[in-house]
Amino acid sequence: MIGSRASGWHPRGRAAPIDAQAVEAARPKLITARQERAARDLIESISNVTRIKIIRALAETPLAAGDLARVVDRTAPATSQHIRVLRDAGVIESTRSGNVVRYRLTNSTSAQILEVIARAFDVLAR
Repeated sequence: MIGSRASGWHPRGRAAPIDAQAVEAARPKLITARQERAARDLIESISNVTRIKIIRALAETPLAAGDLARVVDRTAPATSQHIRVLRDAGVIESTRSGNVVRYRLTNSTSAQILEVIARAFDVLAR
C-alpha cells in the first residue's frame, strides 16, 4: 500500500533517516521558531514587486512620498499602502521637514535583509 505505515512510510520524517550524520549536521543550521516568524513577516513584506522597487530606490537616497511614487511608477495612494507595509515591518522610516515627508531605509537588520533580497534580483539582468 503506497503511503501506508505498512510500507514503512511515517508522517513528517519520523522514519529512521537515510543518513543520520547528515541529518544531525543539518539540524543546527535551521532557524528557531522565533526566527521563522520574523522571516515569514519579512518575506510577506517584500512579496510585492512594488515594495522591492521601493526598497531599491530608498537604498540609494531618501525620497519624498510623491517622488517615490514617480520612481516606482505607481499612484500616490498605492505607494502609500506599500509604504505602510514596509513601515509596519520596521524597514523604512519617515522624517518631516515642513510639509515634506521623506522616507528612508532604517538601519535595522530587517532592512538590511530586504535590501540584499531586493538587490539579488540583479542576477536576472545577466
